[in-house]
Amino acid sequence: MSEQALIELTNVAKTYRRGGETLSIFSDLNLTIPAGDFVAVMGPSGSGKTTLLNMLGGLDRPSTGGIMFDGAPIERLSENQLSAWRASNVGFIFQFYNLMPTMSAARNVELPLLLTGLSGRDRRERVRTALEIVGLADRMGHRPKELSGGQQQRVAIARAIVADPKLILADEPTGDLDRVTAQEILEMLQLLNRELGKTIVMVTHDPAAAKYAKRELHLDKGTFEERLT
Repeated sequence: MSEQALIELTNVAKTYRRGGETLSIFSDLNLTIPAGDFVAVMGPSGSGKTTLLNMLGGLDRPSTGGIMFDGAPIERLSENQLSAWRASNVGFIFQFYNLMPTMSAARNVELPLLLTGLSGRDRRERVRTALEIVGLADRMGHRPKELSGGQQQRVAIARAIVADPKLILADEPTGDLDRVTAQEILEMLQLLNRELGKTIVMVTHDPAAAKYAKRELHLDKGTFEERLT
C-alpha cells in the first residue's frame, strides 16, 4: 500500500440477500484514494454509490475483500471499535442535512463530539471554530427551521468537520439546493480540501458538481472508470 494512500479497497465484493435471491452490488472492486484527494463518484441509479460510501465510512461491511484506512484494516473492527473509529476519522454530509430540528445549530454541530472525551469548554470552542469556517458563527443559536437550505447544509458541513476527521463523505450534498447555493457549498468543499487538506469522497448525479472534484470515478456494473476533471 502506498504511503500516501488514505484508503485502499482490494477485491471488495458486496452481496445482499433479498427473498430467495442473492443480489450482487460489487464483485471485485479495487480503489485507492490518496490522502488529500477529492473524488466525485458518479454512476446510474443502483450502481452502488451509496453502498460504497457506507463501506468507506464503516456503516456497512464488505461481503469479501479488504478495506484499509491509513494502513489499518477497518473491516475487522467490532461494532464498538467502528463507532469509535468513525467518531475520530469520518465526517458525513447528506442530501437532506439530517439535522435535529429541536436543537440549535451549535448543538447539532456538537453531536459528534459527545462521543469523545472532550470537556464542555473544548467542545464549545471546536463548535465555534467549525461554524466560523462555514460562515455561520452568527447563527449558532438558530434552529434548522430558522435557516435557509444552504445554511442548513453549512451547519451539516460544520458538524462533519468539527471532530477534525481525515475523511469527509458527502452523499448528494447539493441535491436539494438551487444552483447558486449548490455552487457555494461545492466551493466550500473545495476550500476544505485545498486549505485544510481534507480527503473528500462525494457521490453526485450532477456533472457540474463533479467538476469541483480533482477526479471523477464512474461506477457501473461493479467497476470504476476514472476521468480527470
